[in-house]
Amino acid sequence: MQFPRTAARNVVTLALSEDVATDDVTTRWSVPPQQEATAVIITRQPGLAAGMPLAAEVYARIGGETRIAEVVPDGTRLEAGDVLATISGPAHQIITGERTVLNLLQRLCGIATLTDRYVTAVRDLPVRVLDTRKTAPGLRLLDKYAVAAGGGHNHRLDLGAMVLLKENHIAAAGGVTAAIESVRKNMATEGKTLAIEVEVATLDQAREALRAEPQWIMLDNMTVLQLAEAVRLRRELAPESGVKLEASGTITLDDLRPVAETGVDAVSVGALTHSAPAMDLSMLLSITQP
Repeated sequence: MQFPRTAARNVVTLALSEDVATDDVTTRWSVPPQQEATAVIITRQPGLAAGMPLAAEVYARIGGETRIAEVVPDGTRLEAGDVLATISGPAHQIITGERTVLNLLQRLCGIATLTDRYVTAVRDLPVRVLDTRKTAPGLRLLDKYAVAAGGGHNHRLDLGAMVLLKENHIAAAGGVTAAIESVRKNMATEGKTLAIEVEVATLDQAREALRAEPQWIMLDNMTVLQLAEAVRLRRELAPESGVKLEASGTITLDDLRPVAETGVDAVSVGALTHSAPAMDLSMLLSITQP
């Protein structure tokens, strides 16, 4: 996934407005406007870098007189004490942008780091680790970019990217088969072609879905034994269909490997974006002597 520059600019603009960066009274009243400085962004813990272009986006909007040197590219493995980037320019601009830069980078680095742990745990198995739409409002593209930087795979980007029939859709439509048939009929009427995924919570629903042959079936909150049986049912009922099976439902790192070993094609993990711990980053400033 390419770095989403337009989304980044929008987010940075909102973040700086929220922080009222144009009226940083503390910095304005304490730091001489002519004072030059150099700062480094460091990590206090191991992890993965993600979102480094955001630093340049922030400072471009604060004054544009700062200079950014990205020391590490996104996806780089970091150890405690490593420098992510150096910044030089007017001290007051560097300080005003500090919190915004760190807030964004610590979130994205945290998401990439957690994703990497999941991906590493099943690296030897033919399974994908997927993200979800459980992202922070307004940060969807950046959150998903961080997942990709951590080695994960982006799944449904938004409500128009693919069809995902969940339990409420199925209940309102009158069942799994009825929901899939309705989608296919209306999709054809509108002249569109999108992948269809259907969520099932029981093996009976899985059988029904397999006979309808959508592109994806989400196996929600199933036990390892149920997941293995769903994989077996695919071999029996739809061996040539190409239907992909996705395991979902609060899958932790401890759960991940047994789930992946059942033979499912993918495991979706909402925690990658809704519960990733922020990476502990700091900005350290040094005054440049005239």
